Amino acid sequence: MTVVSHEPARAAAIADLMRAGRETSRLSMVFRYAIAERLGLTVSDLECLDYLADVGSATAGQVAERTNLTTGAVTSMLRRLQQAGYVTAERDPADRRRVIVALRPERIAELARPYERFAERAERLVEGYSVEEVGLLVRHYDRMQAMYLAELDRLRSDPDGGGNRADAARSRPAG
Repeated sequence: MTVVSHEPARAAAIADLMRAGRETSRLSMVFRYAIAERLGLTVSDLECLDYLADVGSATAGQVAERTNLTTGAVTSMLRRLQQAGYVTAERDPADRRRVIVALRPERIAELARPYERFAERAERLVEGYSVEEVGLLVRHYDRMQAMYLAELDRLRSDPDGGGNRADAARSRPAG
């Protein structure tokens, strides 16, 4: 959806924000691929490990949902990460059908090392912001996350992914 504004300065500022967001997203992905390669992992592996670092432990189904992988792909990934010594996978005592996956604590420092310099630079950057500015950024990221989650839910539940424009164009009468 395009934001229409009658104020040229506001419209230009919004366009700049959207461009900066897209570029940040692209660079974030390139950075994630470089980190994964350095660790000998795939980006999906790295996303799984980051998710586990944030939540402590999760079921294989939760990992599948969070990484947007099929349960079969997650099973293979978790087996590979377990064999590499990154995670533990134990049957849930309350429901033996579920597997609880956790990051091995002794591997956390190794996984954090490639991010250390970036994290230090990010911390210095944020130190220059006021409490109100940091609050605005937190609200912005929270809202963006909610939007991403809502769109992922929509894409997962709609077989056309929200209406495939190429298919719609082909089915539209000429004229």
